Amino acid sequence: MSPKFPSESHTILTDLVLPSETNPLNNLFGGELLARMDRAASIAARRHSRRITVTASVNHVAFNRAIPLGSVVTVEAKVSRAFTSSMEIFLDVWIEDRESGNKTKANEAIYTFVAVDEMGNPVPVPQIEPQTEEEKARFDAALRRKQLSLVLAGKMKPHDATELKALFL
Repeated sequence: MSPKFPSESHTILTDLVLPSETNPLNNLFGGELLARMDRAASIAARRHSRRITVTASVNHVAFNRAIPLGSVVTVEAKVSRAFTSSMEIFLDVWIEDRESGNKTKANEAIYTFVAVDEMGNPVPVPQIEPQTEEEKARFDAALRRKQLSLVLAGKMKPHDATELKALFL
């Protein structure tokens, strides 16, 4: 299986924040943003693996800025690293200023998806070859994030998390 570039999975979803999607402060519900990010991550994972993909975990979400009613929201997703059957998807969320059109990063998230066959069994996925400096940094950090998740879930012993240990030695 030939490796792929993160750019091959790049997915952009752009939408408007409507009144039914906002809280009493007229900002986008966090759950609505999570759903949008899940859809973008799903498409990116499918583009990378060319298989059915399922959400395995939401590893990190940062709600750094409120997204007001009427905002144009863009969710960008790319596979940052592929493991055996799982893929880490890094998402950036941007809001567009209504007057100037300038985009500001509002939020980010990291999801993990697994490629499966028609019976729901995990299947191998192509590896990733990062190209840009940002892709390389996200690729390198992905193994540490995976080991941390496995340790916290009790699926890996802390002494086996070699990438994490290297940070502290």
